[in-house]
Amino acid sequence: MINITKLTQEDIGRWVIYLPFYGGGEPEKGRIKAWNDRNIFVVYKCNNEWNRFQDFAGCSTDPKDLEFIIKG
Repeated sequence: MINITKLTQEDIGRWVIYLPFYGGGEPEKGRIKAWNDRNIFVVYKCNNEWNRFQDFAGCSTDPKDLEFIIKG
């Protein structure tokens, strides 16, 4: 779960994984585009043009269904 109240401008573009809390879908990678007080807008599909992810529509996603992907 991502704590939406702790997101900052530096989190735009961070990789996340969608893990549906209620089992209503498949896990999917994406990048954070924006958020409001309730949802995070994630770009999941961008024709593999991830350097242009902000040009694509973000899907409103419940923060409890998202985790940051830690690259190591």
